[in-house]
Amino acid sequence: MIRKHFIKGAALAAGLTIGLSGCTTIGESDPTTTATNGTAETAATATDMTMVTVVKASTIPWFQRMEQGVEAFAERTGIDARQEGADDVSPEKQVAIIQDLVAQQPTAITVVPNSPEAVESVLSQAREQGIIVVSHEATGIQNVDIDIEAFDNASYGSDIMANLGECTGGTGGYVQFVGGLTAKTHMEWVDAAYTYQQENFPDMERVETPIESTDDQETAYQRAKEILAKYPDLAAFQGSAGNDVPGIARAVQEAGLEDQVCVMGTSIPSVANQYLADGSIDKIFFWDPALAGEAQLQIAKILAEGGTIEAGTDLGIDGYNDLQPMEGYDNVFVGAAQVAADAEAAAEFDF
Repeated sequence: MIRKHFIKGAALAAGLTIGLSGCTTIGESDPTTTATNGTAETAATATDMTMVTVVKASTIPWFQRMEQGVEAFAERTGIDARQEGADDVSPEKQVAIIQDLVAQQPTAITVVPNSPEAVESVLSQAREQGIIVVSHEATGIQNVDIDIEAFDNASYGSDIMANLGECTGGTGGYVQFVGGLTAKTHMEWVDAAYTYQQENFPDMERVETPIESTDDQETAYQRAKEILAKYPDLAAFQGSAGNDVPGIARAVQEAGLEDQVCVMGTSIPSVANQYLADGSIDKIFFWDPALAGEAQLQIAKILAEGGTIEAGTDLGIDGYNDLQPMEGYDNVFVGAAQVAADAEAAAEFDF
């Protein structure tokens, strides 16, 4: 039975993934700034500053794209900026990288945590030593000066489910994947999607609690195969980690279910395009990791120069031109960088 209700899509801009590797030593000069509660005691100049972005894993295409933003920031500002990450999404490896950086005393550390809880202690150490800390994909994290989100997480999850429900015709079973149950943003997306489904698509049913992929495409593929065998009439998958959606799509493609099973979630065009082309993926949702990487560093620069982040702050970066505080948090700001794209729209992007 054909379940998909195909949608004529377009890119939508709305309020919208070591052994230790790359741990080089920071230059000899000491940073000249001490940040406390989002301000700097002594403003630094670009040539004084060193900033390091620590990502979930350096092997993930999402974060390889983010590194391009880090490099663009360094070229634009003259600040010594670079990116580091482990060879997998182990929280322990990420903590070890940050611990090593704290000893090197950079001006700022920006981080996309695998587990916000796991990095709280080491980030507290960083701030105690005057290092500015900016996070991304870590709503609710405590020991940072600012957490920057590309969009409101609840709205993002709801938007995915709105599209998924339209694709399935509002009926059938579905399964959600997350990189990890400790990945806070992923859990916020799937929780919001689940709530939206219950309120708006009562004839749909989440047949499993969220499934962990460890943000590994092969793992997502294997688990999607298991799910398809267990639920032969499954209507849809929602993926959260950048590797979830292509892994799921491969399983759907091999089973010949492109016209029966709707697949949507977070990915980037360069990874998803081959599956979007044949309908194994119906739509992807994303924000440009390069711009998110640059936004984190721009916030750190503003703080290092003695500035503040407040409602209306314009970072001069697309999608981050009018930052707004997230309700319920005193250190979280959101941009408007969400994009949704079907095959036609995704082809317009070069990453």
